[in-house]
Amino acid sequence: MAGKTVLVTGGCGFIGCNLVRLLMGKGARVVNIDKLTYAGNPASLRDLEGNAAYRFVRGDIADKALIDPLMAEVKPAVILNLAAESHVDRSIDGPAEFLHTNVTGTFILLEAARAYWGGLDETGRTAFRFLHVSTDEVYGSLGPEGFFTEETPYRPNSPYSASKASSDHLVRAWRHTYGLPTLITNCSNNYGPYQFPEKLIPLAIQRALSGEPIPVYGKGENVRDWLHVGDHAEALLAVAAKGRPGATYNIGGSSERKNIDLVRELCGVLDEMAPRPDGRSYADQITFVADRPGHDLRYAIDASKIGREIGWKPSRTFVEGLRDTARWYLDNQSWCAEVTDGKYRLERLGGAT
Repeated sequence: MAGKTVLVTGGCGFIGCNLVRLLMGKGARVVNIDKLTYAGNPASLRDLEGNAAYRFVRGDIADKALIDPLMAEVKPAVILNLAAESHVDRSIDGPAEFLHTNVTGTFILLEAARAYWGGLDETGRTAFRFLHVSTDEVYGSLGPEGFFTEETPYRPNSPYSASKASSDHLVRAWRHTYGLPTLITNCSNNYGPYQFPEKLIPLAIQRALSGEPIPVYGKGENVRDWLHVGDHAEALLAVAAKGRPGATYNIGGSSERKNIDLVRELCGVLDEMAPRPDGRSYADQITFVADRPGHDLRYAIDASKIGREIGWKPSRTFVEGLRDTARWYLDNQSWCAEVTDGKYRLERLGGAT
């Protein structure tokens, strides 16, 4: 990526800001467009302000009047599309925004990329890549055994996953119909620095430190595969550089955990790093709450294809990643306070039926 201009959408979000940092470290010129919804926080990249190789554009990827001229001006060699409404609970409460950003926004971006790509010379057309970042939730729910592969049929079960499945199909169609050199990645649950504290791990940390109940849906039996965001960012760049146009790559951490086991493991880490004043375990704060409507039982990724074709594999164990993540949140409580400054107060979302 050194010396290339890369357009990142959603670069102020959790995965996006970690990806932008990685790109900058590799010598890329980065243009970051972000709508700055509740989960997009410019504070996550504040230290890049003034860097000549970084440019921030506040805007909506569904705004054709913004995207078309920006594409022509920026002249990206690579587009990394991470802009998305991404929280299942919020999609249950208000699906319209998910359709707007994830479906309409992807369509507008694809059309702008197609027009731009069509005007490049042969060398530029051959080198150009459009990487669309998606989720394993498009595949639906697994039983106690088996793994999602790139050939697993789509069976989305939430408004969020349905909107992401729709955007994946658009990206695939633009490759098949128009020849646009697209790639799709479907990842498992991410965790790590800068994650908005409505997701399980940062929410549990914040609730634990504040002495409040740590909510776990149902009986905590739902299983997820956990992928450190730093490993995910490395995988995305590897796919952009080495992936076959038209291909899909699943990215997983090979770290399955039941939700209740993960939260208990996290409480043990916090007990060591930031003990409660009364000497009791944070696990005493775990509280089971009514399950999310349509909660998928298990997700698990078979990431052998990306390992086989591209040579990527996670560099961190889950134990290492969880400890690093807990330490980051303990050391960055001011960031947590800033991103929950009234827009979100760690309350329950997604209770609609």
